[in-house]
Amino acid sequence: MQNARGLVWYSERRSLKTKVTPVDRVDRKLTKVDRRRPDRDTMEKAASIIKEGGLVAFPTETVYGLGADGMNPAAVGKIFAAKGRPSDNPLILHLSSPDGALGLARLDGRALAAMRAFWPGPLTIVLPALSSVPREVTAGLSTVALRMPDHPVALALIEASGCPIAAPSANRSGRPSPTDAQAVVSDLGDAVDLVLDAGAVDIGLESTVIDASGEDVLLLRPGGTPLEALEEFFGAPIKTPGSGAPEARRSPGTRHRHYAPIVPVRIWTPCDALIAATDKSGFVGRLRGGGVPPGFARAICFDSAESYASGLFAAFRALERDCSEIVAEWPEADGVGLALRDRIRRAASPDA
Repeated sequence: MQNARGLVWYSERRSLKTKVTPVDRVDRKLTKVDRRRPDRDTMEKAASIIKEGGLVAFPTETVYGLGADGMNPAAVGKIFAAKGRPSDNPLILHLSSPDGALGLARLDGRALAAMRAFWPGPLTIVLPALSSVPREVTAGLSTVALRMPDHPVALALIEASGCPIAAPSANRSGRPSPTDAQAVVSDLGDAVDLVLDAGAVDIGLESTVIDASGEDVLLLRPGGTPLEALEEFFGAPIKTPGSGAPEARRSPGTRHRHYAPIVPVRIWTPCDALIAATDKSGFVGRLRGGGVPPGFARAICFDSAESYASGLFAAFRALERDCSEIVAEWPEADGVGLALRDRIRRAASPDA
């Protein structure tokens, strides 16, 4: 069975949506909103929660975020508590326009040019922080991560709230990021005050994070903006900080094991023989050429790297419910494949 996004189910005809219980919890927390034209009353309700120091989960083009007033240290602290997030993991401040970066970071011509070229969009830029940014947001670092999301609901919420919104992914720390509102409720339950449900996200992987705080631009986390586009823009190869380098700490989502389902993940490279599966194994990938993977109890396959990216986390959540392990296909490294590799590698890491 195949849908418009190229998702194919083998073995079972089931929805890829995340299972959520109990139903009354969903009814209490979810508020439906038109993704293209969010209504003013809903946005004002959500903004009032932000202004009062509460938590609102909202969609972006990448994943759902767990938002709080980024200038309110107590509200930011609620994000860490709700997610079980380590306090040394910095947050991204989400803005409704490039002008929102003024007063938050020290800007130069290179940073402003990148904002004009890639915002709104899935690019986070790390810059030297000004003293106005709470330490809770920066995790005590001298830098701050800024982004302008490309989603009407996210932009309307930020604008109505009148403040930068600090927002990591709206899931328990270490879990696969949520790509629909029901996954948010499943992970966070009563820890969030409101969940704005605008349907499934488009990209399905978090933003690319670059560090532009020093002389060289560094890639801290691959994501929705391809590395090739950034190197073309900057006119030079973009380096990656080495393992353990202090620069690597400036980005969220770079701990060794992350984005992981509750069952083990193994990696399969297409040039190798398909690794042995059990009757409780699940498979996720592109599986070029089609056909049912032999030996797997369930499989979720996609027809392109882009659809694989948009469905990876939802597939992890679907397969973990009744599979004892998940085998993930290793994608090509170009385009969104670089970000896919990063998420799969971290999900498969044995280190907690």
